[in-house]
Amino acid sequence: MQVTIQGKQIDLGNALRVHVQEKMEDVNSKFFNRATFATVTFSREGHGHGLVKTHITLQVGKNIKVLADATEGDAYLSFDRASDKIADQLRRYKKRLRDHHERIEKLPDGEALSAREHVLADGHDEIPHGDDPPIIAEMTMEIETLSVSEAVMRMDLAGLPALMFRNASHDGLNMIYRRADGNVGWVDPVGNHVIAKTTHKTSHREKSKAGRA
Repeated sequence: MQVTIQGKQIDLGNALRVHVQEKMEDVNSKFFNRATFATVTFSREGHGHGLVKTHITLQVGKNIKVLADATEGDAYLSFDRASDKIADQLRRYKKRLRDHHERIEKLPDGEALSAREHVLADGHDEIPHGDDPPIIAEMTMEIETLSVSEAVMRMDLAGLPALMFRNASHDGLNMIYRRADGNVGWVDPVGNHVIAKTTHKTSHREKSKAGRA
């Protein structure tokens, strides 16, 4: 596994780099052993730069990332807390991650739906009525086909506030999101089930025709 270690406004000694490398390798081998790369970033936080924030991104499969942050007064303690959060997430989803990884790897290329993600400027009160807010960033993203439980796992692992996906049961677009009360909300448009029934009937007729041919 490739581990990238970087610092922002902070000097990283060789001993810290070795500690990070060894612990990330240990976490990977213990819980998943399929991670392709990890990025560990240290930065100064707080008034007077008295705190150190560690941000970890661990890629454990196709489009599957585990993210964690921790802020402490010491770089070692900050990293250890963040890496422990990564380990807890991998421990929690260990079996489901393995099953999910195997299913995703078997999917043919092009299975995911490509989409454009736009980042809108803040300060909407200054935008004239009826006008769209200005776009400050734009990127390509993939909307994957997942079960609801897989989508919740992916949102949880990546620390996302919301996730759009194609529901594996009917191929329609769904959205899950983290509610203010801590629970997960799930939006499943009614029309999806109509499409699913139509698709099932069409598929059944095509199979019947093929059987009679």
